[in-house]
Amino acid sequence: MAGEGSRVARIVARLSASIAAGTLRAGERIASVRQAARDQGVSKNTMAEAYDRLVAAGCLEARRGSGFFVTAQPVAAVPQAKPHLAEALDLVSLLREQGEAHYALRPGDGRPPPAWMERSELAAHFRLPRQAAGEAPGQAHDYGSAWGYAPLRERLSLTLAERGIACPPEQLLLTQGANHALDLIIRQLVEPGDAVLVDDPGYYPLFAKLSLAKARIIGIPRGSEGPDLAALDRALATCRPRAFFTQSLAHNPTGGGLSLPVAHALLQAAERAGFLIIEDDAFADILPAALPRLAALDGLRRVLYVGTFSKTLSASLRVGFVAAPPGLAAALADLKLLTVVATSQYAERLVCGLIAAGHYRRHLARLQRRVAAATERAVADLSAAGVTARAPPGGGFYLWIELPEGSEEAVVCRAAAAESIFLAPGSVFRIERDGARPALRCNVAHAADPRFLHFMRGQFGTR
Repeated sequence: MAGEGSRVARIVARLSASIAAGTLRAGERIASVRQAARDQGVSKNTMAEAYDRLVAAGCLEARRGSGFFVTAQPVAAVPQAKPHLAEALDLVSLLREQGEAHYALRPGDGRPPPAWMERSELAAHFRLPRQAAGEAPGQAHDYGSAWGYAPLRERLSLTLAERGIACPPEQLLLTQGANHALDLIIRQLVEPGDAVLVDDPGYYPLFAKLSLAKARIIGIPRGSEGPDLAALDRALATCRPRAFFTQSLAHNPTGGGLSLPVAHALLQAAERAGFLIIEDDAFADILPAALPRLAALDGLRRVLYVGTFSKTLSASLRVGFVAAPPGLAAALADLKLLTVVATSQYAERLVCGLIAAGHYRRHLARLQRRVAAATERAVADLSAAGVTARAPPGGGFYLWIELPEGSEEAVVCRAAAAESIFLAPGSVFRIERDGARPALRCNVAHAADPRFLHFMRGQFGTR
């Protein structure tokens, strides 16, 4: 049993790479499960699971009575497991079992039985949702599966279905917020020197993570309807990117959205050039479910979809998720196990309980009303203060304020800091800073403060 999950992942990665490279051609019949198991030196069960993952990912087609065939339009290959990572995963198979708990008798476990915590002082301070059916007493105190709390994953699967994203719980990995999801994805996908595309302006913590991974970061200018397609074509003419990290809706920092024509063109470009798309949808819960999303249009073939409760519920809970193609989801779960073991069942159960009881839906309705009112007021107040601010077409919390020509962001921010006002300069969010118009990102929740408006009038209003 030790290392079986990593063996399956390596087989999936090798076959996916062969399909992507054309070694296995579209329409070609591949070896039977029995023959492939002999060739690979693994059990039939291991080989059958690998084939099942490839069928679910759209790489293979199962024809009853005929065997398995390469699909006519293979999807992106699951990245080959790095040798040092595969070795490490084999070494932590004991740790995996402590989270998954397949065995009934567990003398090899590394901690006291979770049931010993059931009536502890700790339990008195955590009012968790009622024990789920089939759970052992005290299970909330266990590590839990690296995949995260199963009932929350099931509820998220239903939520994604409302957005047109078909994603079973087996393709959903819970994370410590969206930043943790992005970190896992970068660790799995990006090697030093790889070209990676990002929105410009875009999410600056992402830039830092990619810099740590020693990626070659290429900015694609961001407009109100999505990435600039002409700039994307120019970039693809000079590089072969590994991935494109983007925020389709309520874009941070510009507030822009994504039009259907741009979405379709972006997916077609990804298909031609062979790169994956990572779609960060941090504000999804306060946005209309029917808005265009790349993950819905693509069916999680080339798109990984990242979500979080940090923007809409509480950043302190640190609960997020990533939805991915099956083989890649499993690889990310192994990487999560290796790096953080598991995420907090307390936090995940709390979020699940709020959703199940209807509290979260009522909270979202109030939050949507507050954001809409604050946005309308911010646009009017800032315009009166002498700067142009437009309601963000994509929704969310952010206004992108382009300052008058000749303004210096650094000077404005220093002057604000002297009055204990924190501003977010546009240059922080940019890859290409030369020639960019000076700008600020403004959170609508703070835009109505009289001290801020007084400062802006003093800087840019008519004197």
